[in-house]
Amino acid sequence: MIKWINKFLYWRSTIFTFDKESINYLANKFIMHILLGCMLSFVLLFSSCSNTEKKRSVKNNENMVLIPAADFMMGANEELSRPDELPRHRVLLDPYWMDETEVTNSQFAEFVKLAKYVTTAETKPDWEELKKQLPDGTPKPDDSLLVPGSLVFNSPGESDELDSFYQWWIWVPGANWKQPIGHGSSINGLDDHPVIHMSWFDANEYCKWAGKRLPTEAEWEWAARGGLKDEPYSWGSELINKGKPKANTWDGKFPNVNTKKDGFKVTSPVKSFPPNDYGLYDMAGNVWEWTADWYRSDYYEMSNKPGGIKNPQGPKNSYDPVEPFAEKRVQRGGSFLCNESYCSGYRVAFRQKASPDTGLSHSGFRCVKNRE
Repeated sequence: MIKWINKFLYWRSTIFTFDKESINYLANKFIMHILLGCMLSFVLLFSSCSNTEKKRSVKNNENMVLIPAADFMMGANEELSRPDELPRHRVLLDPYWMDETEVTNSQFAEFVKLAKYVTTAETKPDWEELKKQLPDGTPKPDDSLLVPGSLVFNSPGESDELDSFYQWWIWVPGANWKQPIGHGSSINGLDDHPVIHMSWFDANEYCKWAGKRLPTEAEWEWAARGGLKDEPYSWGSELINKGKPKANTWDGKFPNVNTKKDGFKVTSPVKSFPPNDYGLYDMAGNVWEWTADWYRSDYYEMSNKPGGIKNPQGPKNSYDPVEPFAEKRVQRGGSFLCNESYCSGYRVAFRQKASPDTGLSHSGFRCVKNRE
């Protein structure tokens, strides 16, 4: 059972470290949530979503920015740095193209229409396959629970317990990219908002269809820095809550009150905030962005070579000591839920990690392309 509470809690940051007693408490208290979370595992195997033969032709690198070659120190050097952001290490990159914005609802809708794609969150879990991934004797959930869906943020009201994150995420049947908060909701009028509820598989399939790929973690960080040297944010050093709004993040007291100082409570249209010095929008906030890399907490130690490493592709496998049973990919950039008191995910060096079948209401992506 502990293995599956770890699987269910794929999305939370390593800013929290649970001891055995804490995990057992969550396992006993949220057994139903465990089963719901597990339903998303391996659903790609049963999806008709692999039909992506009708690929889109990318002409003249439209809506992309050429990112210059890199020779930089990757990782954090500020007070807020976390262990997995250290040590700083030298990275060299060839030039590449990157989407100037996160992939939008209208762009993803074109992909779905032409490729007949079905996302992870839209796919009904198969119990016969699911139970192979569960401990022997795990009872089958009620059929009413074995339905497509996703996790949606829900403010817990007056609670001040920042370590009780299960309070603000709820399983919503029917929640997906087209119905962001479940049945009855829609993305009408949100064409220029980033697509959400994206699993890594969804993001990867879109990029392949578009003739592109997901960025490596190193490519993402270099692009986010926008040519600035050793600054903690994509805009420089000014704190997020000082001066004019710089990104779509949580303003006020998280997770209770969002003052919407930046003008938004959830996602915002792409290009709502100034770009960084490379001309890239929303490299901080709005939605978390998938990268190609597996996550390892010790990867930076492995990458710290005297002469640096060139065009790193990430580790060959995943390992998170907090959740050793869960394979994870790296996400970057933070989201509209990030707040300095809880998660400074909008720092350029901040590393988030999640199971690749994860698609929450603040998970999106952008693509890159090799320079030809």
